Amino acid sequence: MQLNQVIIAHKAGDSLSKSWAEKCARQLESRNCRVLMGPSGPQDNPYPVFLASSTQPIDMALVLGGDGTALSAARNLAADRIPILAVNVGGNLGFLTESFEIFKDSEQVFDRLASDFYALQRRMMLQAQVFEGSSSNLDPVSDRFLALNEICVKPASADRMITSILEMEIDGEVVDQYQGDGLIIATPTGSTAYTVAANGPIVHDGMQAITVTPICPMSLSSRPIVLPAGSVVSIWPLADYELNTKLWTDSVLGTSIWPGQRVDVRMAEYRAKFIILRENYSYYQTLREKLQWAGARIRYSNNHRDN
Repeated sequence: MQLNQVIIAHKAGDSLSKSWAEKCARQLESRNCRVLMGPSGPQDNPYPVFLASSTQPIDMALVLGGDGTALSAARNLAADRIPILAVNVGGNLGFLTESFEIFKDSEQVFDRLASDFYALQRRMMLQAQVFEGSSSNLDPVSDRFLALNEICVKPASADRMITSILEMEIDGEVVDQYQGDGLIIATPTGSTAYTVAANGPIVHDGMQAITVTPICPMSLSSRPIVLPAGSVVSIWPLADYELNTKLWTDSVLGTSIWPGQRVDVRMAEYRAKFIILRENYSYYQTLREKLQWAGARIRYSNNHRDN
């Protein structure tokens, strides 16, 4: 990998992340690399300015923070196919990030990148757009929203908890109507995020699939479903007299959905590209560590393993 121009995004409001960003910027500039640096957070999105001001290809984005910082980078950089090195500096869970222990010798990490000593993981993303009227109308009335974890359709109100009624079509066929707190349409990457908290399935992040999980449905028959990646999921809000239904992308508010409008969710044409530094990367080890799987309270030896 060439390191001629690099984005460094640090977690907004976190002093540790910022100090490491400044240190890495100095190291990269000493290698004659142009650095575009800024904070990333709920109120800070540096990527449009970085992309608009760049006069040459951006080789990589170094993202210092937690999963939220990494998700923001993926949504903004996937379309430009910029690889992301996400490092857990000031973050919490860190499902999408490399550990700080691997990165703390940052000069050695930059040497590895320049020598192509790393792996590249491509993760499926979703895209959503809002349309007027029936599924035959293919002229969107909204921007395209990208998500690495999930697209969520659910109501929001400042003064009370609201129940939504949502009708779901898959590839033009009505599947069910859901009364509850909303629907989560997730990627395999997102299956260990909001989806797993709503009792949805965990799907290996190397797969291409779409999961639909109801949030607190009022019917015991409303169950999560796993779909082929080529499916188009259409969501219609019903009986939303107070205009409370919203579209959320990776827990960030996208837009409001008006009566008579539908949201179409499908696999995005872009994939998020993440740089993996771990030489012994294991998805199952990540599950064990991040979800703190304890297994049985009594441990049994497996004497057959080496036979």
